[in-house]
Amino acid sequence: MRTLIATAFVSLDGVVEAPGGEPGYRSTGWTFKDIEFDPAAYEIKGREQEEATAMLLGRVSYDAFSQVWPSMTEEFSGYNAMPKYVVSTTLRDSDLVSNWGEITILRSLDDVAALKETEGGPISIHGSATLNRNLSDAGLIDRYHLLVFPVLLGAGKRMFSATDKDKQNLRLVESESYANGIQKLVYDVVQ
Repeated sequence: MRTLIATAFVSLDGVVEAPGGEPGYRSTGWTFKDIEFDPAAYEIKGREQEEATAMLLGRVSYDAFSQVWPSMTEEFSGYNAMPKYVVSTTLRDSDLVSNWGEITILRSLDDVAALKETEGGPISIHGSATLNRNLSDAGLIDRYHLLVFPVLLGAGKRMFSATDKDKQNLRLVESESYANGIQKLVYDVVQ
């Protein structure tokens, strides 16, 4: 069984929207505006590229990343080389970019559950706030890699849903605090 890892930049109040400067959000770029850069805080991002064997995206994140990441050969060489899976009910094969390697469309959370049952290594989920919430609610996420930023953003897409569901315990397996206030938190979901 493959491990499904949700990886995210998240504000202290749970917002994950537009951390890197994506247009349309009032606090866009909040991960680097007014926060001193500390390369040590991003070590986990390099490790994710080395350890993951596939990437999972929702439709909105696929549309955004597929226009930028293929040309970022130094920063994202690992991600660019690995197979990608996009969860969408509306995306067609003809909509897929041709310069980003192997891309497979999954139509449902059941398809994601079936993918987890295949042979292979970890699958990392990038961006994809809606997909992350749905996968979490369905009990399909196995691990969380979170970089928590010392900001409160108020409105915005959240990491977790407000769905009334059974309690889900997490086990902290790695943590570190950095001088700029960022905290790395890695949790395994207790099954």
